[in-house]
Amino acid sequence: MIEYSVDVIIPSYKPGHRYQQLLAKLAEQTYPIQRLIVINTGKEFYPADGLQPSNLSLTHIEPREFDHGGTRHRGVTMSDSDLVVFLTQDAVPKDRYLIENFVKAFQEKSVAAVYGRQLASPTDSVLEQITRQFNYPQESRSQTMADLKRLGIKTYFCSNVCAAYRRDIYWKLGGFPTRTIFNEDMIFAASIIKAGYTIRYEASVQVYHSHHYSGLQQFRRNFDLAVSQADNPHIFADVPSEKEGIRLVKKTVSILAEKKQWWRIGELGYISACKYAGYLLGKRYRMLPKRLVRMCSMNQNYWRDTP
Repeated sequence: MIEYSVDVIIPSYKPGHRYQQLLAKLAEQTYPIQRLIVINTGKEFYPADGLQPSNLSLTHIEPREFDHGGTRHRGVTMSDSDLVVFLTQDAVPKDRYLIENFVKAFQEKSVAAVYGRQLASPTDSVLEQITRQFNYPQESRSQTMADLKRLGIKTYFCSNVCAAYRRDIYWKLGGFPTRTIFNEDMIFAASIIKAGYTIRYEASVQVYHSHHYSGLQQFRRNFDLAVSQADNPHIFADVPSEKEGIRLVKKTVSILAEKKQWWRIGELGYISACKYAGYLLGKRYRMLPKRLVRMCSMNQNYWRDTP
């Protein structure tokens, strides 16, 4: 097996118990981690009495400095490793082999990025479990430009909740956009695919990570998702997200019917309506008053310096 040096980059904000679990799990990995690069938003919110691994490099930034792409890009500038792994503070590795399985997935030279499987916990809602299974199936796959017609927008799918990149290719292609409201991973993934490289979904790389969003939170998250797509029409204009959303709804209804959980279908309808409403408004955000845009957005700090 080709060996690569590995740094792990974690943006954090008010890190809690799951962040401590994440650090503990990273300390148990079978493959060595060169450095843990943590970029924390708000020094006053970082736990002084938490785990402090010897390879941890901690940088504090102000809330106004945070950007989904820019902050992660800053982490890459602090790294000199062959591979950079990105994790969110609430993504907890399932086992000791997360880093090792990442490295194995990069044995093929054409692979420029690898993202892992996100698992719901048994205590999560049925809807969340179905969503995780739909987006992160048991089967691994490779994504290339040849798959665009078959996979559509999934060709560009990659999630920085749990993903890794070859650092040399990251720099060659320009990296994440340094100012973006959301979706920096898919924006850069499109660059990878269009440059002729491969993105690998590796199901053996597993983290526990799930959302517990209300309808309003889903609305705001999808609003920001659509804003990122509206701002990058050269990527997303020909690969709309709606088809995948419809597929998810149909799959969820089918599973709920099999389980005879008919009452959940009403909940699904409400959540889906919130998602779609946020998406539609986000696509048209330039037509909305700035005050309304900020109200609709999950990342309100983004709009502070936006004309």
